[in-house]
Parts: sequence; C-alpha cells; structure tokens
Amino acid sequence: MSKNYEIRDPVHGFIKLTEWERDIINQPAFQRLRRIKQLASTDMVYPGASHSRFEHSLGVMHVVSMLFESIRERQKDFLTNLGYREGGLDRLHALVRLAALLHDVGHSPFSHAGEGIFPLVGGDGEERYEHEEYSSAIVKYQLRDVIESHQINKTNYHITADEVADFLSNSSTSFDVMLWQGLITSQMDGDRMDYLLRDSYHAGVNYGKYDLNRLVATVRIIERPDVSSGYSIGVDEDGIHAAEGLILARYMMFTQLYFHKTRVIYDYHLVEAIRSVLGNYGGCFPPPTSAESVAGYLAWDDWRVLGAISAGEGGVHGGYLQNRIHFRKLRETTEVPSIDELEWFEGLLQELEPLGAVRRDAGKPWYKHQQLNDEVLVYRESGPRRSGNSAIPLSIMSPVVKGLQTVRQSRIYVPPERRAEAEAIAGKFDK
Repeated sequence: MSKNYEIRDPVHGFIKLTEWERDIINQPAFQRLRRIKQLASTDMVYPGASHSRFEHSLGVMHVVSMLFESIRERQKDFLTNLGYREGGLDRLHALVRLAALLHDVGHSPFSHAGEGIFPLVGGDGEERYEHEEYSSAIVKYQLRDVIESHQINKTNYHITADEVADFLSNSSTSFDVMLWQGLITSQMDGDRMDYLLRDSYHAGVNYGKYDLNRLVATVRIIERPDVSSGYSIGVDEDGIHAAEGLILARYMMFTQLYFHKTRVIYDYHLVEAIRSVLGNYGGCFPPPTSAESVAGYLAWDDWRVLGAISAGEGGVHGGYLQNRIHFRKLRETTEVPSIDELEWFEGLLQELEPLGAVRRDAGKPWYKHQQLNDEVLVYRESGPRRSGNSAIPLSIMSPVVKGLQTVRQSRIYVPPERRAEAEAIAGKFDK
C-alpha cells in the first residue's frame, strides 16, 4: 500500500502528496526549482519576496486539485454525459495534478526575468522559445521514467510522460487537455490563484488577496455559446464577485509590486548581467530540442548565475547588483497615456539616449475580452440571458471588469552618475 505525505505550506496549510508525486518532486529536475526565485530580483525592494518556484509549484497542484474536485462533485451529470466514469476521473485527476505540479519545471534562472535570453526558435527565427516548451521537454527527456515506471502509475493509471507534456503545451488537440487545461492556463487558473496569494504573503502586501474558497465553491466547466463550440472554466452567477476579486487582485499586484519602479530596473540589470555571464557559454541558454540540450539547460539556476556574477562575470550590471546600485527613474507616463503624452515621452527619450537612458514598458492586459474564447464565463440558470444562452461573458455581467483598461505605462531610467545632467535636459524638455 502506498503512503501519503503532507508538506506544510504558509499559504494553504498542509499540501497532500502521494508517494508517486513525492518521488517526482525528489528528482533533480524538480529540486532545481528550489534554486530559482519566484520573483527574480524583487527581494531587492521587498526583502521577504525570496520564495522559490518550488513552493509555488506545490501550491498550484494543491489549488488545481481543489478546483478539479469541486467540478467533479458539483457537475456529476455533466461529466457523465461527456463520457467520464469514476475510474476515468480518478486517472484524469492524477494527470491534472502532475501537469499542475510540473507546469513551471522549465523556468530559467530568476524565472521570467531570464526568458528574454531564451534562444530563437530554429536558431534564426523571430520568436524565442518559451518556458512552457522547456517544461514539456523536461517532462519527456528527464522525468519519463519516474512518471511511467512508478509502481503506483503502472498499477492504477498508465499515464505517459507525453500526456503530461501535452498539458504543458499550447498545441494539443486532445479532448481531455482542451477541456481541463484551463485549470492550469486561463484567466481563472490555479497558477495565478496561487501566485497572487503567495507573492503578496511573502512581499508583505495585501494587494493579491481574494476569496479563493468562494472561487472553488462556484467554479464550473461551461460550454461556450459560440459557433466554435468547446468549453471554458467559469463560475456560477453567485461567484461573479469572487472572480472580480481575482482579476482586481492581479491588477493591483502588477501595478503596485510586479511593475514597481525599482524592481523593474533591477530586473533589467539582472538580465544584462545574465547576458554577460552567458557570453562565456555560447551567448544563450541551450534550446529544448534534445536530451543533451535539456540536461545542459537544467545545469543553470540562480546559484550558478549568482556565483558567476560574484566571480566578476556579470559585467557592469553585475557590479550594480552586487553593490545595490541601480539606474534611476527620471520620468514616467500615466498608466493609460494620451497621444500627446506618448509624443512627449518619445521625444524626451531620444534626447536622453546619448546619456545611456533605458526604457521600461508595462503593457499588460488585466482581462482579455476581445474574444469569447478568452473570457471567464458566468453560468446563469435563470433570468435574462444574452441571446438565449446560459453562459454569459464576465465582461458583460461585471461593469468593474468591463471598465478595466490595458496598462501601457512607460518609464525612463538613467545611470546614477548622469542623473543631474539628465534632469536638466528633462526640465527644459518638459517646458
């Protein structure tokens, strides 16, 4: 008989694991996440925000499992009509938990900060690989044996590594993936449900808080009311305000923490330092295209990068990080700038470029409602229905969500030794 385990988590309390999941967690490819910070250099501003992708991954598995079990319990007839039986749902639950656990296993050193240095697809394309493609490759090349050959899996589920990898890619045509992937990747997924609570907890702020229990109690799978058919993760009508809370929490976290003026420029210095370090190792991370390349990629983590920076391989930007010196913000636009404001900003930036000024942008849509497939759907059993449908987009039901605009704020930073000179130029330009 297999044993079950518990890990104490500061956000969710106890997170339960099977023996199979524990053995996957103990693999070097997963343990590497202990050495990758969730929020890159944010702890330079918020000292408590030094948590790792390791604990976040456990949290996502926990939250996704809660969502899955709620849907399973509350939509029994719906799932039966789709052809699911109890044994199949047990297998699917195990598969979804593994996908949630491993969704971030492919992150680069310092998480999203390092993604700008990923290699180009094909070596000379215009697009770069994404961390999801690394996660999928790591599952296939590094974790296949512990997934497929584990006795619990062989006895009960017969899940393959390729099935787990499909959940982590954006190109799968599997019905199960298309139906359940929204629990891991959507506008109301377990990923952001965990990181908002976790990041706000460690940073010591309250911006990321929302009603997780209410979302779990009202989550459901809803058939999309359009010609494309298919399904989306949504909520019952009495979960609208919990969904609003999640979206508003994300908006507040990005504007107040993730795009904090000092955090942003430290990430810039960090990326440039990593770029300098990689100059001694081919210029970029190995691509996720073979077992050998994946093994080479996994050798990179925060510790290795910081060791190289400490050894002087990070260039001038590595020196900034070591001495906690950073470029200074000179000017910024409003969150939703006008055309006149953008013209002023572009003109000033051109004037300051000879001084080494850099631009940092925050172009973040907090809620996508241009296409129905992107929307969180609300299930309405009675009352007025849009076009006779019981599934209504959240942006129609919620004036709060409908009113959210995409933030397009831009900032100009200058080297500290040129700040006075830059301020004089900017003062004249402002007039």
